[in-house]
Order: sequence, then C-alpha cells, then structure tokens
Amino acid sequence: MRTVSVIIPVQKIGDYAREAVQYVHGLYPACEILVVPDRDEGEELPGATVIPSWPVTAPGEKRDLAARLAKSEILAFLDDDAYPGEQWLETALVHFEDQDVAAVGGPGITPLCNDRRQRASGCILASLMGGGGSTHRFRPGRARVVDDFPSMNLLVRRSDFETVGGFKSRYWPGEDTEFCRRLIAELGKGIVYEPGAVVYHHRRPVFRAHLRQQARYGLHRGHFARRFSGNSRRLVYAVPALFTIGVVVGPLVAANSRIGMIAYVSALISYSLALVATAGWVWYRERDIILALLTGGGIFATHVTYGVSYIRGLLTPELAH
Repeated sequence: MRTVSVIIPVQKIGDYAREAVQYVHGLYPACEILVVPDRDEGEELPGATVIPSWPVTAPGEKRDLAARLAKSEILAFLDDDAYPGEQWLETALVHFEDQDVAAVGGPGITPLCNDRRQRASGCILASLMGGGGSTHRFRPGRARVVDDFPSMNLLVRRSDFETVGGFKSRYWPGEDTEFCRRLIAELGKGIVYEPGAVVYHHRRPVFRAHLRQQARYGLHRGHFARRFSGNSRRLVYAVPALFTIGVVVGPLVAANSRIGMIAYVSALISYSLALVATAGWVWYRERDIILALLTGGGIFATHVTYGVSYIRGLLTPELAH
C-alpha cells in the first residue's frame, strides 16, 4: 500500500474530530494523521499529530501547512466531521497506479446516527432535485472522471499537489473547486470518482445551519462562475438562481398574457409534483413522514437560498478571502 498522510483541518478539536482520528487510526494505523486546529489547545490525540496554525485559519491554508510537514506520497484530505469507511483507502489508492490520475474522491454518506434534521439535510443533497448533478457526492454513484470534488474526501498525489502549489487560497468554501480546476488545467491530469471510497459525513441540521451552509456554497459558486473558467461555469449550478428569478419575475412577465400565466402556473405545479415525488422517495426509503416533509420543504428553501446567493456571488467583483 502507498504511504498516506491524512490531513484534517479544524477550528477547535471537538467530538467529530476525535471520532475522525479514532476511525482513521483504528482502520489504518500505518497512516500519518495531521490535525490542524487554530490554536494549541493542549489536547493530544492518540495516533495523530496536532499542528496549531494560528494566525493561519482558512481551511485551504491549513491543508497547505500540514502538507508541507507530511511525510507520505498520498495526501488524504478529510473534513473534521467526516470519518472513513472500512474500504476507503483500498478502493481509492488503486487508481494512483495510473500516473494520469492526480486525485481521487469518494462519496460522503450521512451516518445513521445523525438525528432527523441532519438526515433531512442528507436526503436533500442526495436527491436528484436537491443535489442536481452532484448526488454522487452524497451517495454512491457510478465511477467516473470528474473535474471538481469537495475536500471532505479527496486524496491527492503529493507530487501533483506540490506542482500546482497546493490550495494556496483563503476562499472558504470553494477552495477545493479552485484547487481541482488548477490540477486539471495546469497538469492535464484527471480526478477520479470512486464510489467505494466512502466516508461518513455528519450533516448540518435543517433549516438554519443547512441553509447557512448552502448560502456560502451558492455565493462562492456564483463568484467563481464570474471569475474563473472551467468547472464552475455549468448550467446546473445556475439552475437554482434561474428558478428563483422565475418565481419572482414570472407573474410580472405573464400578468398580461393568458398563455404566459398558464405556462407559469404549469411550471409551479410541475415543480410541486416533483417535490412531492421526492418526499415520497424519502418516505419509501426511510418510512418517516416527518423526514419526508422536512426534505420536501428543505429542497425548496435550499433552491431559493442557494439561488439568491449565487446571484450575489455572480455580481460581486471580489469576495473577501
């Protein structure tokens, strides 16, 4: 097996970070584990090295700091609220036999131990309506080559990481999108999605924490679509913004047109039926009517929140980073 350094950036060491270290060390004791909190908290994590980063606080910069100290040929990045499954490394590392592969990512599945509001967030992201073209990030899909993958579960060949200069970004979130863009543009190599390289990723509970996270994602995706070519300029990322504009502007445009109003109402009915179908899918899988209702309502709220934030990002000349 190739040598692996697992890098986990955190603000403060909490229960989720301790869980992540426990799983990595228990399943893969040969791995080097580097945990990067803001400050020295005086806590030791068995099997891990703690690297205080102050005044460096952005996740991308913390990963770069740990990568400079790491000793292994593969850098495995995890979020502090994610822990690996039993076949995580075995299924991911085989792809690095191909020298044209720079990185490998795998799905982050919602753990069964998450409460109902957290599981609702997971269902939103894993559903076709809520996740769009990114559902493979939240439940196993087919193996494929991708051009963007989140650093919640991303393994990178160290030599390729160093060639592009690492994350070198204070953007958060979105630092992983920009990193993946440079991996492909500057190296001409690929990023592989491996469905077997599973981690379990704790979710932000609906509604406030989930929507706050989606607002940040939308803001940065819109800004990246404005600023960078490549993996952020896809129609699927703009769909929530177009939907939000349509909901607000549609009645004004169609007010004096019977055909236009029929089209607008028909679109809303179709959207509502799709929400009901998605809620039914959740109920069929989970047999939990409240979870199904939270998912349906959460998808609508996610679309609007993400859409508004995407528009803000698209109109913002520069984000603070």
